[in-house]
Order: sequence, then structure tokens, then C-alpha cells
Amino acid sequence: MSAIEPPVQRVWWKQPLDRAELLWIILALAWCLIMFFMMPYWHLYGKQDLGSEAYRMSPDDYAKLTEAMVTKYKVREEGGDQKVPVVHPPAGSDVYLIARLWSWYPILELESGKTYRLHLESMDYLHGFSLQPENINIEVVPGYDRVLTITPEHPGTYGLVCNEYCGIGHSTMTSRLYVVK
Repeated sequence: MSAIEPPVQRVWWKQPLDRAELLWIILALAWCLIMFFMMPYWHLYGKQDLGSEAYRMSPDDYAKLTEAMVTKYKVREEGGDQKVPVVHPPAGSDVYLIARLWSWYPILELESGKTYRLHLESMDYLHGFSLQPENINIEVVPGYDRVLTITPEHPGTYGLVCNEYCGIGHSTMTSRLYVVK
């Protein structure tokens, strides 16, 4: 019997295994066991889970919290026709970010090495929060305040992208997040 040719008899499970078949079965089983035991390890020690919290909140209440933060911590505005405020909240504070068709509001300016509680909520449809190059990906759902504890380490300008298709202007739903010293 060969691993390539079909078995001669119809009762294939009674045929003896070829050495190549046995080797592949053993390799596949070993790899499955390695991956099975690595998943809890990655979860506990690999910092794969952002540990986000989610709370039910109406979009109107969330918009009020965001506007209060913008009013209190606004440092400047950016953009052409559509001016978007840039806010610089103090370390340890709650920072609010709104996702709506097809923009992020406001632009955040955070300090490196400081910890913040980042709140995310969508005002209309399902959006995705993708912070690059940090590779943070979170779904932003209407009616839910998603809270992440983040500590930006490296100063620079980070790209903020919606990674859930949200309509015709999805490709324009980008923004920035500044990390300063």
C-alpha cells in the first residue's frame, strides 16, 4: 500500500499504515498538542489580551463626556475644511474617542510612559479601532463604551484606522494619535 494510491480493498481502515502516513499523523498530533498547551501560555504571559472592559452607554451620554474632555483639554485644531480638535489630557485620566461615519473625534495627544484609560464608542455603525504600528485591534460597537488601559511607550505619530467595513467612505476613516515626551 502507498500513501498516494487508493487502497485495494474498500475497507480502508483495516489496511496497514505506510511509514510516511504514520510519520505525518505523529507530526500533526505533536503540533496540535504543542499549540494546545501554548494557547494558555500566550494568554497569561504573552500580553495578547488587552483586558478591555465594556459598558452599556447611550451615544448621547458618551458624546457629552467626549465634549467635556475636548472643552477642558483642547490644545489646537488640525485639518483643512473640517477642523478637528487635538486634546492633551493629563496622565492617568479618562480619554474619550468617538467613531462615526467616516471620522474619528478628537485627535489625541498623549505622553509617553504615562497610563491612560482609553474609551471607545461608535455613534452609528460597527467600526474597528486599529492603532498602527502597535497592532491594537478592537471592535467599536454602538451603545457600548469599550475601555482599554494603555501606556504609550515610544514618542511619535501613530496611525488610527477603521478596520471594519463601515460603508462607502470606509477608506477615508483615518486619523492620528500623537505620543509626546
